Amino acid sequence: MYELSVRADFAAAHRLCNHPAKCCHLHGHTWDVELTVAGRDLNKDGMLLDFGHLKALLREIVDGLDHSYLNEHPAFGGDASDDSPTAENIARYIFTTVREDLIQNHPGVLVKAVTVWESPKSSVRYSEA
Repeated sequence: MYELSVRADFAAAHRLCNHPAKCCHLHGHTWDVELTVAGRDLNKDGMLLDFGHLKALLREIVDGLDHSYLNEHPAFGGDASDDSPTAENIARYIFTTVREDLIQNHPGVLVKAVTVWESPKSSVRYSEA
């Protein structure tokens, strides 16, 4: 099994409306994201997937989050939603968005995990394994 990983970052603000501590207030992070995909079969060029394609795919997703108020993003349903823009929900959103692309364009490649850091010392990893 081969695994490929790429990273990207974005800056965005959010608030965790139902959180009892200081995160209920508007604040921001420079988020760091690592996407890991896996597969068994290499293409005719000897690659599982071109790094350039994987980087562009991740960059397209995080560009849609960059310099935004995440609570207003459709994936997180607004301030009253249960899907608040936690690191956990951001990781799941990126995972499912990448999975949809890979199913259509690279069916032999699976998303293994997405890790999201909201700080250098705090991260969440989402996978469906």
